[in-house]
Amino acid sequence: MLNPGKKILVAIDGSPQSDKAAEEAVRLASVAGPPFKSKIYAILVIPGTRAPSFTDFFPSPPATERPDWEEKRKRIFYVVEKAAAEAGIPLQVEVVYGEAADEILSFAEQEEIDVIVIGSSGAGRVKRALLGSVSSRIAEQARCSVYIVR
Repeated sequence: MLNPGKKILVAIDGSPQSDKAAEEAVRLASVAGPPFKSKIYAILVIPGTRAPSFTDFFPSPPATERPDWEEKRKRIFYVVEKAAAEAGIPLQVEVVYGEAADEILSFAEQEEIDVIVIGSSGAGRVKRALLGSVSSRIAEQARCSVYIVR
């Protein structure tokens, strides 16, 4: 069970698994009750870097600077924003660039997160064996508790 006033990090990517994880993170945060509010950090990791490299002949703007970004952002964070607002849970949304597991682990350590909530991998057995899954890496390397939602 979660102790009062915890920092909860939920990994968001717009998939059904991340939506389930978002709902579960809000449920966990609301267990403590009003005097001991937990805070949720929702993180979206966009693959790659924000700045183009010198090898890009025709660099495209970063995802967060494209004209359709705000619509995509609303769609990706809709479930967690709605659930947190309805439950009265403080929410901080973060968008970072990089490799998903590395960025999630780094953010968790930097913000002294108490528990990471992440959806289970949708990858097949062969793909997971070759590439590894983000949830598996986080479960193995995190310094805090990890809750994998199926």
